[in-house]
Amino acid sequence: MDIEEVIRKRYSCRSYKDTPVPEEKLKNILEAAQLAPSASNRQPYKFIIIKDKGKREKLAEAAGQSFIATAAIIVAGVSLEPEKIMGCEVPTYAVDLAIAMEHIALQACEEGLGTCWIGAFPQQETKKILEIPEEYKIVTLMPLGYPVDSPGPKDRKNLDELVSYEKFD
Repeated sequence: MDIEEVIRKRYSCRSYKDTPVPEEKLKNILEAAQLAPSASNRQPYKFIIIKDKGKREKLAEAAGQSFIATAAIIVAGVSLEPEKIMGCEVPTYAVDLAIAMEHIALQACEEGLGTCWIGAFPQQETKKILEIPEEYKIVTLMPLGYPVDSPGPKDRKNLDELVSYEKFD
């Protein structure tokens, strides 16, 4: 697939087959995250790969989203520097991990896998399940697996609703 096709095909998958993800595909996906740009190329994050069914079920229960457990893998994106703020007053981790996780989502699509960005989960309970030190912050959980469905085209706003030139209007 070319990049435009991957971007158009990627969607938030909420239904997964009970099929393991081959290690080669997972490696390709993680290498895509490794290549993502980050502020000063510091890569101040860690990816936790959760394959254990019991742990996936605990994460799904904590998040109140049962479909998460049906994916073969859950990737947790964890910031190692959650207090760092860029000059524009935006937390660095939010940008760095968003870019890296989208690299994961796009490469997963290229590999024939589905993903879904999960931001609705309890931080403290999820940290306990994954044994993450208190000073770090989980930014997202991303289920990863073979999709059951294949949706049609997505509804999107027109570009003129999203884009302004030279000034905000």
